[in-house]
Amino acid sequence: MTRPQTAARAPLLDIRALHTHFETQRGTVRSVNGVSLHVGAGEIVGLVGESGCGKSVTSFSVMRLIPSPPGSIVGGEIIFEGEDLLKKSDAEMRAIRGRSISMIYQDPMTSLNPLRSIGVQIAESVALHEGVSQRQGMQRAVEMLQLVGIPLPAQRVNEYPHQLSGGMRQRVMIAMALACNPRLLIADEPTTALDVTIQAQILELLQRLKRERGMAIVLVTHDLGVVAETCERVVVMYAGRVVEEADVTSLFKHPLHPYTQGLLDSIPRMHEEQERLFVIEGEVPDPLDPPPGCRFASRCPHAMPLCREAEPALVEYAPGRKAACFIAGERFNTQASTS
Repeated sequence: MTRPQTAARAPLLDIRALHTHFETQRGTVRSVNGVSLHVGAGEIVGLVGESGCGKSVTSFSVMRLIPSPPGSIVGGEIIFEGEDLLKKSDAEMRAIRGRSISMIYQDPMTSLNPLRSIGVQIAESVALHEGVSQRQGMQRAVEMLQLVGIPLPAQRVNEYPHQLSGGMRQRVMIAMALACNPRLLIADEPTTALDVTIQAQILELLQRLKRERGMAIVLVTHDLGVVAETCERVVVMYAGRVVEEADVTSLFKHPLHPYTQGLLDSIPRMHEEQERLFVIEGEVPDPLDPPPGCRFASRCPHAMPLCREAEPALVEYAPGRKAACFIAGERFNTQASTS
């Protein structure tokens, strides 16, 4: 299926050369090292990569929730609706979080207060940002639970997190995130701990809410199958850097970066005979002592001497089609000549 192109959309979020570091006893960890990406209004963008690549740190940087110490945002810009969030005061950011930008966290049991009913927790968020009464906030909570598909919302609103299933708790997190109608939703691995059936329901819910409300979504995940079903555009990260960006169709048909190719080859295929699952050999480099050159060189089947000497820049080969690899241009030209 051909997906709509999104390059012409005005950027709602524009991250420019973001650097987020953490100080440890052994040295500085450059978790996010010059990341640039944008999200258009009403667009679903997948932020993809294996654990530790910097996806979640990028998301928490947008929310200005990096714990300091040990972490700090040391460079770059995070432009949201034309204004740099890094120049906002703490009070201004508290007003933005939950109202203009919301986030769904990985584990609802650690994000929800076990001592307060889910209705009270949703109502508090609404009261904080919109100044409504507790009664009005509880009514909004019932409406939001209904919106995200929780049965008997007027009853469930008085229940506590431990009384709900994992899927329902995740829906509560979505309801809380959407209660003030944000323009940008960051979903950090929202389906990781859920079974396949509930996962599909949550992803369908996000797509429906995006269509109905027109909000933009950043879907942070390591699962390319989720990306294929949900996103319009994909940003691939490796070892703190963006290594490829493309629309979903182009990325799945013609990946330019060997790391992206490895991720795609690692997806199990039900209709093909496989003696064993494909794995990307080697390990992610030590973030405290990264090697010179391309961070993926030690694991790349196409690595050349140059790859171990110089770090490839993120180059745009076509509108919205970028890769940070010395052989990406050759791969792109070959694909273009055969298509």
